[in-house]
Amino acid sequence: MKEAFYKHQAQTTPHPLGVEISHAKGSYIYDTGGNAHLDFVAGVSACSLGHSHPRVVDAIKQQADKYLHVMVYGEYIQKPAVELTQLLAAHTPAPLETTYLVNSGTEAIEGALKLARRVTGRAEILYAHKAYHGNTMGALSVMGFEERKEIFKPLIPECRPIHFNLDSSINEISKKTAAVILETIQGGAGFIEPSENFLAKIKSRCQEMGALLILDEIQPGFGRTGKLWGFENYNVVPDILVMGKGMGGGVPIGAFMASREHMTSLQDNPKLGHITTFGGNPLIAAAALATLQEITETSLIEDTLKKEILFRSLLIHPAIKEIRGRGLMLAIILESGDIATELILRCKELNLILFWLLFEPKAVRITPPLTISEEEIKQGCTIILTELNKLNS
Repeated sequence: MKEAFYKHQAQTTPHPLGVEISHAKGSYIYDTGGNAHLDFVAGVSACSLGHSHPRVVDAIKQQADKYLHVMVYGEYIQKPAVELTQLLAAHTPAPLETTYLVNSGTEAIEGALKLARRVTGRAEILYAHKAYHGNTMGALSVMGFEERKEIFKPLIPECRPIHFNLDSSINEISKKTAAVILETIQGGAGFIEPSENFLAKIKSRCQEMGALLILDEIQPGFGRTGKLWGFENYNVVPDILVMGKGMGGGVPIGAFMASREHMTSLQDNPKLGHITTFGGNPLIAAAALATLQEITETSLIEDTLKKEILFRSLLIHPAIKEIRGRGLMLAIILESGDIATELILRCKELNLILFWLLFEPKAVRITPPLTISEEEIKQGCTIILTELNKLNS
């Protein structure tokens, strides 16, 4: 299997971790050698309910027995997609009420950028330095890391960066601006939270200039920060909300959400202003509906904050300079990128899954399933501290 993996499946890095998977359940991923790997990453924040959650699996099985794909998005009335969008509206503040379902977070970013230009009739998109919104050409155009973008240029014109958490950036928003797109919490940059009411100030300036605020909740959304939506922590509501990752409980999905008035602009002039074949797929929508129901009907969201407190109380070590983030979207910051990499690789050998962040080499990602137990948190933190002691000696 490994030989076929390296030969026939395209790789994203020179040295993939290469663990051969047998199955996964709860907070553990099992390899073909029978080893149980405690998962502190959750598929990079995607497996909100852990692996093979019974409610999600049952929803998939039940829907598979009824029908799979029947028509391109938005033509037929399919119960799983309708119920999912209805429940999203019930748990999201006005004016957000209408959802366009797509296949991934980066596809949702593309739709959001198009919607902003369509609604405002303007072209300029402002984004943040060190922003990450995906890797399609539109999302790449609003990525705040020039070294990664350079080789793929030319990208979409009239996209330019501002500084996250810098008040002077607010004045960059003008009558030419269609939208400002920001991650609610900057992910790839190192789990940087907005400070001093930055997001609310951006929204106020957008309203003044007739621009829209797009918030990327692909990673902070679905309970990961102790609220259903990360923006609920920061006194702001976006004009366009983008979601993905943890939305599907382990299946591929994304969506963008706006007012009904804004979203209808994609229906006509031209017709099919945005289109997807598999968006709203009934199997995927059923899994996402089950995920959202489980998150909103249980104590998982409030428990996330208790688990954050536990992580912060346990992960005290001279090598840890700070812990960034909120809820179960945490990053431990070490002295150097070399130490961070060594810790991740050492913990891999001890069957604890940690991972990197895109643009902050000193960071180690801790984004476990929301369902992780306190005992599992203690077990994983013990491994981290033991290895840090060895690295520090």
